[in-house]
Amino acid sequence: MARPPSLGELPPSYSPPARTSAPQTLAGSLKAPLWLRAYFQGLLFSLGCGIQRHCGKVLFLGLLAFGALALGLRVAIIETDLEQLWVEVGSRVSQELHYTKEKLGEEAAYTSQMLIQTARQEGESVLTPEALGLHLQAALTASKVQVSLYGKSWDLNKICYKSGVPVIENGMIERMIEKLFPCVILTPLDCFWEGAKLQGGSAYLPGHPDIQWTNLDPKQLLEELGPFASLESFRELLDKAQVGQAYVGRPCLHPDDLHCPPSAPNYHSRQAPNVAQELSGGCHGFSHKFMRWQEELLLGGMTRDPRGQLLRAEALQSTFLLMSPRQLYEHFRGDYQTHDIGWGEEQASTVLQAWQRRFVQLAQEALPENATQQIHAFSSTTLDDILHAFSEVSAARVVGGYLLMLAYACVTMLRWDCAQSQGAVGLAGVLLVALAVASGLGLCALLGLAFNAATTQVLPFLALGIGVDDIFLLAHAFTEAPPGTPLQERMGECLQRMGTSVTLTSVNNMVAFFMAALIPIPALRAFSLQAAIVVGCNFAAVMLVFPAILSMDLHRRHCQRLDVLCCFPSPCSARVIQILPEDLGDRTVPVGIAHLTATVQAFTHCDASSQHVVTILPPQTHLAPPHSDPLDSQLFSPGGSTRDLLDQEEGTRQKAACRSLPCARWNLAHFARYQFSPLLLQSHTKALVLLLFGALLGLSLYGATLVQDGLALTDVVPRGTKEHAFLSAQLRYFSLYEVALVTQGGFDYTHSQRALFDLHQHFSSLKAVLPPPATQVPRTWLHYYRNWLQGIQAAFDQDWASGRITRHSYRNGSEDGALAYKLLIQTGDAQEPLDFSQLTTRKLVDEEGLIPPELFYMGLTVWVSSDPLGLAASQANFYPPPPEWLHDKYDTTGENFRIPAAQPLEFAQFPFLLRGLQKTADFVEAIEGARAACAEAGRAGVRAYPSGSPFLFWEQYLGLRRCFLLAVCILLVCTFLVCALLLLNPWVAGLIVLVLAMMTVELFGIMGFLGIKLSAIPVVILVASVGIGVEFTVHVALSFLTAQGSQNLRAAQALEHTFAPVTDGAVSTLLGLLMLAGSNFDFIVRYFFIVLTVLTLLGLLHGLVLLPVLLSILGPPPEVVQMYKESPEVLSPPAPQGGLRWGAPPTLTQGFARVTTSMTVALHAPPLPGAYIHPTSEDPAWSPAATPAASAPDNLSSRGPCAATG
Repeated sequence: MARPPSLGELPPSYSPPARTSAPQTLAGSLKAPLWLRAYFQGLLFSLGCGIQRHCGKVLFLGLLAFGALALGLRVAIIETDLEQLWVEVGSRVSQELHYTKEKLGEEAAYTSQMLIQTARQEGESVLTPEALGLHLQAALTASKVQVSLYGKSWDLNKICYKSGVPVIENGMIERMIEKLFPCVILTPLDCFWEGAKLQGGSAYLPGHPDIQWTNLDPKQLLEELGPFASLESFRELLDKAQVGQAYVGRPCLHPDDLHCPPSAPNYHSRQAPNVAQELSGGCHGFSHKFMRWQEELLLGGMTRDPRGQLLRAEALQSTFLLMSPRQLYEHFRGDYQTHDIGWGEEQASTVLQAWQRRFVQLAQEALPENATQQIHAFSSTTLDDILHAFSEVSAARVVGGYLLMLAYACVTMLRWDCAQSQGAVGLAGVLLVALAVASGLGLCALLGLAFNAATTQVLPFLALGIGVDDIFLLAHAFTEAPPGTPLQERMGECLQRMGTSVTLTSVNNMVAFFMAALIPIPALRAFSLQAAIVVGCNFAAVMLVFPAILSMDLHRRHCQRLDVLCCFPSPCSARVIQILPEDLGDRTVPVGIAHLTATVQAFTHCDASSQHVVTILPPQTHLAPPHSDPLDSQLFSPGGSTRDLLDQEEGTRQKAACRSLPCARWNLAHFARYQFSPLLLQSHTKALVLLLFGALLGLSLYGATLVQDGLALTDVVPRGTKEHAFLSAQLRYFSLYEVALVTQGGFDYTHSQRALFDLHQHFSSLKAVLPPPATQVPRTWLHYYRNWLQGIQAAFDQDWASGRITRHSYRNGSEDGALAYKLLIQTGDAQEPLDFSQLTTRKLVDEEGLIPPELFYMGLTVWVSSDPLGLAASQANFYPPPPEWLHDKYDTTGENFRIPAAQPLEFAQFPFLLRGLQKTADFVEAIEGARAACAEAGRAGVRAYPSGSPFLFWEQYLGLRRCFLLAVCILLVCTFLVCALLLLNPWVAGLIVLVLAMMTVELFGIMGFLGIKLSAIPVVILVASVGIGVEFTVHVALSFLTAQGSQNLRAAQALEHTFAPVTDGAVSTLLGLLMLAGSNFDFIVRYFFIVLTVLTLLGLLHGLVLLPVLLSILGPPPEVVQMYKESPEVLSPPAPQGGLRWGAPPTLTQGFARVTTSMTVALHAPPLPGAYIHPTSEDPAWSPAATPAASAPDNLSSRGPCAATG
């Protein structure tokens, strides 16, 4: 459809008449805000013109810079260490973890491999010989795993953790013990002889069959070896550990087994044991005293009778302990088996990982498919593999998501009219955003920000959706250039109108993600910083490089070539783009609204001076009734807006000379103008909208009370996998956590023994702590140490009373009596270290159960060297470690009397087991109780802290909600300040922040209804939702703020010109998120796809429904008011030759073409003050006031002319 020309397109001889009316005046005291915004828009205008002038150079340099940054992805590091990902930075847990690693090193003492057996039929008991037999089959299969690496074979006996291997002076016995010493395996099979089958060690003695734990009777063996070696100290060691007959003295699970030893209690009766009775109270390893496995470690889902007797259980668990990589490296360093393979910690770690993977695989395949029981296997390597898989980038989903976005952008921006089509721009924009995302991530890698699962699984899609929003916004604005905009100023005009919106949304997004970095969880802090950097790169690409792409596409359109296939000319290239009527002359045009339809012969030629096609029309006219406009054409006035931001015309559509089908003309802007706005801005609709959103807010407040804290490992692992089945069974039946109470340096252990005992008692009384059996000594180093001293004191007293030990000799006494003799004579004085008079005047433990301070550290040295099994069972992990000291009862030299004192302790720990921790509230209660116990001990002078996975990963919930509220409040304040600064209107900024706060509350409430728990990850999304929500609100608010007229009119204008880009942006975001729905991890689907999808839909509803209603009711007054003089005539350009002559000139110059067209012209009477002229969508009216030169006050315009495009 043709339109009258603007000033920039008129012939040079034309001069507009002087207007007698003042077109615009500033409203109130808004001159300063308008001047500042005009100044900022002027800068954007200059930037756009400069980019358009040098579009090729800008595009080349931009792509080069972004491509160079994208290469930084080559040095990206993916972090999978849970401690590095989830321990709060700078928190007390972080400081405590640092202290632990500083004293003990990076490695744990051992790693755990677990088997859990449950019945396939729900609720069936596993306390039967048949079920135990299947458990033996699976455990035996797992224990026989061997892997071949580096030319060596590695089995369980080589890599397992062995607790407290004693040092024996007899070399032959020492080598035999080293081969036979059992691995630490916590299994219900240890209650039976069959538990010995899991121990793979063996030794050979002349005249004996191979010695294995299945046939080893330690007592009998020592009696046979007694005549050949002095084994008294070793015999005492075994007696203290209560080894007895080891496994051969236990009942056989299957007494018909040919290898069942005759010493088994049921060997002769051949009766199957009562499994429930044997397992009551737990089991023990080869040492009854130091290797006691409590029921809770072995059985799950237990049921007891009223007397407390075990009746049934639903799950069995066996745990195999392996050495850590460092321990394995140290164990084989210098060994002949590894001297030729370049042995190191990396090789040790590879061996352990290979063995663990094979362990899990064979254990899961050990039972046939038709077995009544099922085995779930898990190892620390399995968890690492899950985290690695969780952190890997899915190339297929990334490519699929970006291809989907490419298709959407291309289809959305394609038009029937080749001159308006922007399909190639859409493709290029999506590819540019993809490059910007890659460059942002590359920059993050160069800055040393480690990637994690959130980065690799979510950020590429989230950043794509956010970045494409601005692409659509600029593309829409570029096609809606004001009438008469010179070709060389098109890009400047586009940035002048839309640059403020793009800047505002991008800055708010970056601020939102930077504020989310306040969450002190390293994984989420890294994700937030990376998202902020990626958003910044998107902003740079959209504001600098994408305008160059639009400028090049403008050149394509100016040359009238096809979209996408730009090498081919457009079929519309011969059509008319401008129609210039001559003057009206003395013809009379009726005042009012009428439509003049003309069928004409149009003659066109190209005017070299103006670079426009000029068409001269001979008329054949008649009047036609006007088209209907749902809100009256006055509702959409292009004139009088000072923002130069959102134009009210579709300029390119006005240039089209050929009509298209109505379905082809329909678009989102058409829908917003003719259907959506008229319906939304009716009074009863506004009331309904406010009522519905109020109800949604009320329901969300209720839903917020349903949100629980927590993030279980089962939420992260993909459902339906064997790993998920194991974790579910473990959480249900064996919710036990190993923790330790660590005592630090900085206080005197020797004088704080009572405080240490009280601390242990207080900690043991906590609800979540699993108490030891009443018959068992508390499993702490201080109790073991004190009991050992009391034991050797009793031996000394007995030897002294019998005369075997005297003041001058202890050789005839027992080993323990001799040790007590040496300790009793110690004074701790370097000048006089020995005092034999103390043999009868002092005790190693006084009547209050305390160790004399002067003996404390010397006694510690003796205990550590003489009781390795007790030390290992205590899990003390002393630092600094006490010195080695060997006791020889027959050495009577003075040096043997000197016992080196251990250095003052800086690190020691008491082990505990926490039970019944199912919900986050249980963890929080246990953590608070542990911290209270440590605080009370601190008041007594003992420095202590709890350690373990519950404190590493659940302590964050103590202050998570407070941190979340603080971050959201600070972000809302920052958003208000940013919006107020760039919009220069606190009123509108306040309305935006109100809507954003409602979105955050509603998203939080919907999470409660969906059952999504609150953890650090949803907190980041909730905080980021404030910035993302700006994408849906600021465009509408800015359009309303810079429009003119009543509040209803301005709200309708804002909707007409922002509905399409905001909707396209929301759809693009949803398409970017759609690929997350295909993730194998249910965690990604629930915590990212669902939450972000809900956020996008809430943003769309609040931005296009609630905010326009609020603005139409509570919106601020217009910044500029257009004033009219009472004049009945419509201002028109004067006739150059005294009247409008419809017809062809006498002669036509070369280059004219004859075309036939039809046009409809709308002529309007001047409006009343407060209402404004606007043409219908197909029939634009024209007056000089509509030109850019008259659309803003002269004193506000900072835009200068652009040089011609070159």
